[in-house]
Amino acid sequence: MARGWTWSYEGYDPEKERLREALCTLGNGYFATRGAAPETPAGDVHYPGTYVAGCYNRLTSSVEGRQVENEDVVNLPNWLPLRYRIRPDGGVPPGPWLTPDHESLTDHRQSLDLRGGILTRRSVYEDEAGRRLTVEQERLVHMGDPHLAALHVEFTAEGWSGELEVEAGIDGDIRNTGVARYRALADRHLTGWETGTETGSMVWLRCRTVESDIGIALAARTVASCGPEHNGDHRAEPEQQPRAVNQRLLLPLSPDAGAVVDKTVGLFTSRDPAIGSPLRAAVSAVSDAPPYSRLRSSHRRAWRDLWQQVKLEVPGEPGRILRLHLFHVLQTLSPHTAELDVGVPARGLHGEAYRGHVFWDELFVLPFLNMHLPEVSRGLLDYRHRRLPAACAAAEATGRRGAMYPWQSADEGREETQEVHLNPRSGRWLPDRSRLQHHVGSAVAYNVWQYCQATGDTEYLYSKGAEMILQIARFWADSATWDDSVGRYRIRGVVGPDEYHDAYPDSEVSGLDDNTYTNVTAAWVLARAGELCDLLPPSRCRQLLEMIRIEPSELERWADVSRRLHVPQHQGVISQFAGYGELAELDWEGYRERYGNIRRLDRILEAEGDTVNRYQASKQADVLMLGYLFSPKELSALFRQLGHAFDDGSWRATVDYYERRTSHGSTLSSLVHAWVLARVHREQAWKYCEEALIGDVVDIQGGTTEEGIHLGAMAGTLDFVQRGMTGLETRDDALWLAPATLPQLSKFRMRLRFRRHWDVDLRLRAERLRIAVPDSERPGVRVRLDGSAYVVEPGTSRWLELPDDFDEGP
Repeated sequence: MARGWTWSYEGYDPEKERLREALCTLGNGYFATRGAAPETPAGDVHYPGTYVAGCYNRLTSSVEGRQVENEDVVNLPNWLPLRYRIRPDGGVPPGPWLTPDHESLTDHRQSLDLRGGILTRRSVYEDEAGRRLTVEQERLVHMGDPHLAALHVEFTAEGWSGELEVEAGIDGDIRNTGVARYRALADRHLTGWETGTETGSMVWLRCRTVESDIGIALAARTVASCGPEHNGDHRAEPEQQPRAVNQRLLLPLSPDAGAVVDKTVGLFTSRDPAIGSPLRAAVSAVSDAPPYSRLRSSHRRAWRDLWQQVKLEVPGEPGRILRLHLFHVLQTLSPHTAELDVGVPARGLHGEAYRGHVFWDELFVLPFLNMHLPEVSRGLLDYRHRRLPAACAAAEATGRRGAMYPWQSADEGREETQEVHLNPRSGRWLPDRSRLQHHVGSAVAYNVWQYCQATGDTEYLYSKGAEMILQIARFWADSATWDDSVGRYRIRGVVGPDEYHDAYPDSEVSGLDDNTYTNVTAAWVLARAGELCDLLPPSRCRQLLEMIRIEPSELERWADVSRRLHVPQHQGVISQFAGYGELAELDWEGYRERYGNIRRLDRILEAEGDTVNRYQASKQADVLMLGYLFSPKELSALFRQLGHAFDDGSWRATVDYYERRTSHGSTLSSLVHAWVLARVHREQAWKYCEEALIGDVVDIQGGTTEEGIHLGAMAGTLDFVQRGMTGLETRDDALWLAPATLPQLSKFRMRLRFRRHWDVDLRLRAERLRIAVPDSERPGVRVRLDGSAYVVEPGTSRWLELPDDFDEGP
């Protein structure tokens, strides 16, 4: 198997097992299962977890004398269990149940086939009597049929004959215990267990979530084959328990005759459409499922077709890591996701960190999906539209009009951000003010606009998209207040992307004033809302304004606010927020010498009895996020719109200023810095790009990846190649290109969907760019590069020379 398409681990390392479980997760956009060994239950070393997209439950916990409510993605019944032990001939008692943790393990290897979506594991055990047992496993979560999964295990004996006892089943006695800092909170989300058996070696388990009352059903068929000399197939005998159901097999083994066990599983919930009973659907799916060999073939075929839609080829080790990132993005957000009512879970379907919530990570995910799987982007935007009434109700509760989207969203669209969070370093529970990150609304509006620009989907823009953009704009206009002292509008009491700063030093009032990122993106939303009103057909515009009850005078205010929002500055740079320049400087070198890793500087300072609110120290890119969202030309236009001077010099000074004052406590931070520095200080960009690439692979944040991958950072690295290196923008019905490649990423190829053209091939080689458009009856693809316009006709290709000193042109 080609190394570029595999992710392998040699040997068994208990300390790294949970990280490997996360990185070896298999999924299909509907559900995913961590790469845990099927022989092992949850514990300190292993954590099997299965998560269905959008399956949440709410529990109340007691934290330091107060009742705290949290909604979590639910760890569902575990379909993996399959354990085994040797029963030698001659009346010798059976040996122990074998797991990778057992001392008799002599060899271990696991490998993830990215091309085919299959996880393989090979373990060799040898006991004191010299009896060797080789166990080879394959596992899949079917990409074609999103409700099926399978486990295929081959057993080979060496140096002994006897029986192998195999126990396979479904474990429903499951809790959410995958994140250590949550373990003081309520964790039992399942109740109402029932188990049963069906003919044909099938068992089933059903239960429901405690509060959200989602019905869950799994069925499993386990069969074994031992060769003709042992009378062919062996069927399992069911054993029912109150919260689990198992199937037991006794298989004859000898050096000349091994055994194969196949376990096929179906999973449904009451959220699934057109199924009637989840249990009936699960049993039917497993009954109708073909043998493993055919199931494997159809699964690989589905992956092959998917890879064709998202082709991204980058040479060398960066390309291999990017392929792993793309694999996990597709397992979380596949074409199946388009039909579900789900958002972008920040940690994928790979663990329980962030409680499976939806943040702003779609800001880093949708730009990539727009050019490959736009139907998935549209489905994810629909998740936000369905929760528009909840966002409007949240704004109304604060006395404002429009839509105030929550920082953390789950099932209902209400604010799910925790009220307190634990600092593991100090052991103290602290107030959590991150719900003041209202800039998430701007991210929603930005994603709507970018999707419609990339796809030309005016139907969406003029309907659901317009509703969201106008309501978000209304919220920003209603949040802005006039201040005579600065002669501008101000937005007060917010938290920016930095997250470290949530109040002024020694202030009892939460939030900060005039966070630049918040204000500039709010101005952008307000300007796009005005532009949208001009674009809409007059009848639709009137209908929409009447429905939302927007008066013409309100639109006039929007335009005024969009031109006169305050952007604070200090020392010739853009301030992160008003008063940022008055904060104390941190002794960065001193803290690095004392602590080494200071990414989570907020926890370090709090444990010392201090607060990061006192210092010019940011967790991640904040002001610099503007350079991620907007091209240099567009960002310059935004500042001119706001009446502020802005040139390359002031932007470079701002980038340098914050680069020295950022601890990179988020995986997104290195990504954004790489993006920005690629156009400001190209020689420094690769350091951050490399950090973004390996962030989850080596768990650079120190113990966080095992709780779930960082989906935004993974998708962001893909988009770094797709848009960051090419300067690709989709506007005015054209592809606009402004390449700024790094030497390490100066050669790549990708396939895009642009408007009505599928499979537009874009290839970069040194200083040349090739665009090929597949043959069709559609008009050619318009391209803008270095102030020149080109048209690449269907069925043709064109090489474009990249200028040495690039100028974006008008």
